[in-house]
Amino acid sequence: MRRLLTRAGLLATAGIGAALAFSSTLALATPESLLPPSFRTPAPTPAPSPAPAPAPTQSATPTPARSPRAAPTAPPSATSSPVVQPLPGAPSGVAEGSAAASLPAGLAGRLPPLSELEQMDEDELDALFGLTPEYDIPPGARRALREVGVIGPGEGGLPTGSLAGQPAALVRAALAATRGPLVSRWGHILLRRALASRLDAPRDMDPVAFAALRAAVLLRMGEYAAARALVQDIDTANYTPALAGAALDAYLGTGDVLGICPVAQLRGTLRDDPAWDMAGMLCDAHTGEAREADRQLNRMLARGEAPRIDVLLARRYAGAAGEGRRAVTIEWDGVDELTPWRHGLARALGVEVPEGLLAAGGDRYALADALIPAVPLPQRVALADRAAARGLLSAAAMVDLYSQLHADPAIAARDQEAARTLRAAYVAGSAAARLTAMRALWGEGVPYGRQVLTAYAAARLPVSEPLAEEAPRLIASMLAAGLDRNAMRWAGSVPDGGLAWALLALAEPGEGGEVSRGSLDRFIGDDDQRKARFLVAGLAGLGRIDTDTAGAMARQLGMDLARESAWSQRIDRAGELGNPTLVALLAGLGMQGDSWDRMTPRHLFHIVRALDRSGLGAEARMIAAEAVARG
Repeated sequence: MRRLLTRAGLLATAGIGAALAFSSTLALATPESLLPPSFRTPAPTPAPSPAPAPAPTQSATPTPARSPRAAPTAPPSATSSPVVQPLPGAPSGVAEGSAAASLPAGLAGRLPPLSELEQMDEDELDALFGLTPEYDIPPGARRALREVGVIGPGEGGLPTGSLAGQPAALVRAALAATRGPLVSRWGHILLRRALASRLDAPRDMDPVAFAALRAAVLLRMGEYAAARALVQDIDTANYTPALAGAALDAYLGTGDVLGICPVAQLRGTLRDDPAWDMAGMLCDAHTGEAREADRQLNRMLARGEAPRIDVLLARRYAGAAGEGRRAVTIEWDGVDELTPWRHGLARALGVEVPEGLLAAGGDRYALADALIPAVPLPQRVALADRAAARGLLSAAAMVDLYSQLHADPAIAARDQEAARTLRAAYVAGSAAARLTAMRALWGEGVPYGRQVLTAYAAARLPVSEPLAEEAPRLIASMLAAGLDRNAMRWAGSVPDGGLAWALLALAEPGEGGEVSRGSLDRFIGDDDQRKARFLVAGLAGLGRIDTDTAGAMARQLGMDLARESAWSQRIDRAGELGNPTLVALLAGLGMQGDSWDRMTPRHLFHIVRALDRSGLGAEARMIAAEAVARG
């Protein structure tokens, strides 16, 4: 329960406590007994003392008549009555159970005036009286701040202690500088895996601060569900303002607005910003205090403490608790920016967001929409290609999404066309018909998200001469989902020195054989020099061409793979030491950008080489092949 005492009770207790604390002339008196004399228990006779007892102080309460059967006793008073076990830290002479003793230690001497108490809201009163518990779980269930994360080493996570001995400044700088999306789908998948792993914090770094930095990067990547799972691995009592802010954005990004309630209600004073305050009010509304929440939201609106659109969305959501007094109309006029608060509440309420605001927000909100179940299914499917190309959706998740579209009778036939085409790509009667369906899905531009969608369909096609013309796109589609062994079936059926050959030369599992200079020359002779640069950088990073060949090819293509920087020195050193987690973080830092035009062959070379050296050879091969496919 968020409220442990009512406001009236708090103020009454405060008034009594303040009166007792501020009055030095009023003596505490024992209340008059209402029992008949025969029912009273005689007071115990005090043990004789060698020192003379002081004279009792006259009580302000009249002394009741004594029973003739009872032994004579002294009149009860504050000084002569025995003091019950005092509360820890309670002022001397204050008995347990009195109004002053019921206050937290030291509070009686520093209570604000009643006029100020009456102006406080219930969060402030809770904090003043110490009514908010520090923990909401029993001691045996509390979690240590070690191995914070979601994926353990036995589940595909990276080694738990791989960052424990690293300098905190280096890890903090790598995480803080990873601001935008990654050009590589496989780079995104690797960085998400590293951030979600169960990791110990670096030395000299607070574990909660480390978790907050990781969650913030996941949010910037559009990985709201992974960020939510990460922040949920930390007990509420250990939250910091930074982690609380990341947690609120993560819950909003997944459409789970009330997921923040355990933190917002128990740690209501953790942050001091309008979104945090309103989140607590929404939690109040959905735990039986809708009227009070509506009153506080109205006050925020009247005082201009938050933008009007934010308060209106909050009032609409609070009204859904069942005690809303009137409808709330959401108007976007004058709103020129979309925020996590506005987007998350609008999606949870089913409120349409203007297309202009969504477009201005870029991929951040589009990627969230692709994953929020409350978003209409056709709209999620339309955004799925972008999410898959970025790395948020797997090939299996894409197929599941299109299958839902195909199976829903409420969806219009025109919106199901792509789903029907995908079904044909899997179950059409002939290989040629299945390939035709895949071509229809790819279109002319071959968006990479559609190649992710058709990965398993491409793996089902036989290796045959009639299909060889589409071998490069089929291989690229399989590698988009990591189906390298299926792709290698084409190794003996594609022309040497072509694009399909280049993809397979990079994706071949295991050590792989050295690539001949003649095959490289034939590929470099093609018009696409950018793909050639990525091929040479990838092969050099994987060690599939020797140093002399790599240097000669690099000079021929006008690039310098040997040039170093502070970033390249650090990622090379991490690779030499076999630290996959640090390599993954630094690789993510080096792959920032919204397209492969932002990637250089030199960066690709250092990333692939460090990944391969640190035991992440599969990721190194997939990133190198993706660079050639998309470069």
